[in-house]
Amino acid sequence: MRVLGVDPGLTRCGVGVVEGVAGRPLTMLGVGVVRTPSDAELGDRLVAVERGIEAWLDEYSPGYVAVERVFAQHNVRTVMGTAQASAIAMLCAARRGIPVALHTPSEVKAAVTGSGRAEKAQVGAMVTRLLRLDAPPKPADAADALALAICHIWRAPAQNRLQQAVAAHRTSGAPGAPRAPGVSRTSRTPGSSGNTPGATGTSGTTPGTPRTSGATGTSGTPRTSGASRAPRTLKGRTA
Repeated sequence: MRVLGVDPGLTRCGVGVVEGVAGRPLTMLGVGVVRTPSDAELGDRLVAVERGIEAWLDEYSPGYVAVERVFAQHNVRTVMGTAQASAIAMLCAARRGIPVALHTPSEVKAAVTGSGRAEKAQVGAMVTRLLRLDAPPKPADAADALALAICHIWRAPAQNRLQQAVAAHRTSGAPGAPRAPGVSRTSRTPGSSGNTPGATGTSGTTPGTPRTSGATGTSGTPRTSGASRAPRTLKGRTA
C-alpha cells in the first residue's frame, strides 16, 4: 500500500509518501512541503497548492491519499486556509479516482505515539523511528504528513473489515432489513374470526345468553311440544 499524506495549509502544505502494510516495516519514499507566499492573492495560492500536489501524484502514483481532517480552532483565519488547502488535496485525488481518507489529529497522534495528546516533537521522533530515518523531517508539517500516511496504513485494514461487515449486514436478511417489494404484513383484529370471547351460538345472539332448545314463537313465547289441540269439528259432529 502506497499512501500520500497531506498536512493541509496555505503557507506550508506538508506532503509525504509512505509504502508498506500493517505489521511490517514501512518505507518512506518522499517527503516535502508545498509553499506559497503569504502576500499573494488567495486564488494564486490555491493554484500553487494544486500544482504542487499534482506534481507529487504524478511522481509517486499513490493508491490512497490521507488528509488531516479540519477541526475548529480559535483562529478562524487559520481554519479557513487549512480547509481550503484540504479541499484542493481532495479535489486532486478525486480527479484521478484515488480514494481519500480523513484522519483527525488525535487519531494520527494516537496511532503513531499511542497518545492522542502527544506533542509535535513526540510525533516527529516516532516518525523518525518508525521509518528508520537519520533525523526528524523538517519542518513539522512534513513530519505530520508522514504521520498521516502511517496512520492510514495501520488503520485501513480495520476500517475495511468494518465496512465489509456493515455491507454484509445490510444485504443479509437481518432484523430491520427492508422487506421485499409486494410483501405486506396484515394485522389480525381481535374477534375478526367470529369467535368473540364470551359469545355463544350464531351471530346475533347476545353474548353470554344460552340458546334454548326448540323454536320460539312470536313475541318470545316458547312453543310447547306435544300440546293438545282443539277438537276438530266435521259437519256438526264432534270428533
